[in-house]
Amino acid sequence: MHPGGIWIMILAIIRIALLPLLAGLSAPGIAQTALADDLAPTDMLATASPAVTDSIPIDGPKPAAAAQPHAAAASNDRDTLTGDWGGLRPRLAADGIAFRADYVSEAFTVASGGLRKGTAYTQQIRASVDLDMDRIAGWRGGTFHLTINDRRGHGISSDFVGNRLPIQEAYGGQFTKLSELSYEQDFGHGAVNMRIGYFAMGNDLGGISAGCNFVNAAFCAHPLSMSGDSSWYNYPNARWGAAFRIRARDNLFVRTGIYQVNPALGLEKNAFRPFAGHTSGVILPIEIEYTPGQRPGDHALPGSYKLGFYYDTADAARTSRTGTGTVSGRMGYYFLMSQTILREGTGKRGLAVIGAYTINPRVAAQITRWYMAGLIQTGTFTGRDSDTIGLGLVHAVLNPRLREAYAEINNPMSGMDALPQGETAIELSYGLQLTPWLILRPDVQYIVEPGAFSYAARKDAVAVGGQVKMQF
Repeated sequence: MHPGGIWIMILAIIRIALLPLLAGLSAPGIAQTALADDLAPTDMLATASPAVTDSIPIDGPKPAAAAQPHAAAASNDRDTLTGDWGGLRPRLAADGIAFRADYVSEAFTVASGGLRKGTAYTQQIRASVDLDMDRIAGWRGGTFHLTINDRRGHGISSDFVGNRLPIQEAYGGQFTKLSELSYEQDFGHGAVNMRIGYFAMGNDLGGISAGCNFVNAAFCAHPLSMSGDSSWYNYPNARWGAAFRIRARDNLFVRTGIYQVNPALGLEKNAFRPFAGHTSGVILPIEIEYTPGQRPGDHALPGSYKLGFYYDTADAARTSRTGTGTVSGRMGYYFLMSQTILREGTGKRGLAVIGAYTINPRVAAQITRWYMAGLIQTGTFTGRDSDTIGLGLVHAVLNPRLREAYAEINNPMSGMDALPQGETAIELSYGLQLTPWLILRPDVQYIVEPGAFSYAARKDAVAVGGQVKMQF
């Protein structure tokens, strides 16, 4: 079928699904659907939680957002700013139509170091609708997802620090775009899950949701070596693809898929043109996840361990001293983990550790090694059971071949040893859960060798600021 025909068919299905709403359909209300993703809005794993929360999220597959019951529906506390819209929201959920919207903003000031002192603010607004096709049309296990994303503002890293590891995770691609138009289908009561359409491959692969207890994009939620060393793309960037998740055992999952390589879709002029450009290759990943302690009755503390590999078939520039030539294909390996190591009582208070390690061959990579580790405490002071405090460190190693090539041309006397070997970010963050739908996060970050990826000697930088997360 011609791509335009596919687009028309999808729009027709969505229109048909909305006809009951236009006709005033209002079946008896049931528990409201989940309205929040368990990641920060820039790098979500397409999973759902009842409210904006940063309480030691543990990775692992969850049901589609439109099919999730709303855990706080019986509570007197609203879990969204706009509430239930006078009862309309739960009625729509009962009819299979779930709306989600959220806001994130991040403002930081460079206190010292970097390029220069200054302040930058960035924001993101995301709006989504999930159509539960079981309730709408009797398609058991099927869900349509539509997401529009908008970003505005300026980057503290790009404008004032000049470093590679972005201090603000909500900065990048500062315009409005289509971020998802996909269909998700469960088979065998969730034993197999399939998603096809236009979406970010990082929605399903390579993420650590607990990393979004930090603000720096190096923690939240994917190692930047993935997107920096291949055509891998994360939210809000979308391409055409097909994703598959197989539940081999209750605590063992396999994820794979095929994802388009099409750089033209990242341009602002193509923000709502999903068929623009052309396919220059595909990304073929596979990921195995082990999730101990997450089944009912398990006595082990909950955790997630992911081992993954991906291959990008598109041609890329070869990393060499001459800077010439191409390679046919790039690859990468990764290991990700999040593990609760201490639980206080039966509530959610406790301590978790997260970590990441990636390897990328020198032949075509910018970052050859990636190291990340962090500690996250949920429950801080008396009466603050949902607050979090996190301390994390991430280190990215610049490809020695790039350093050698730069030194040979620009600094032959001193050589590559005079250049920084990589960049390190250290972050201390406190998540203040004011309401189920509002988080304020004071934050401080220390950047070591912020000029490493520019081959420049630059003073270590200190950035102080904060983040606001709000669920509508």
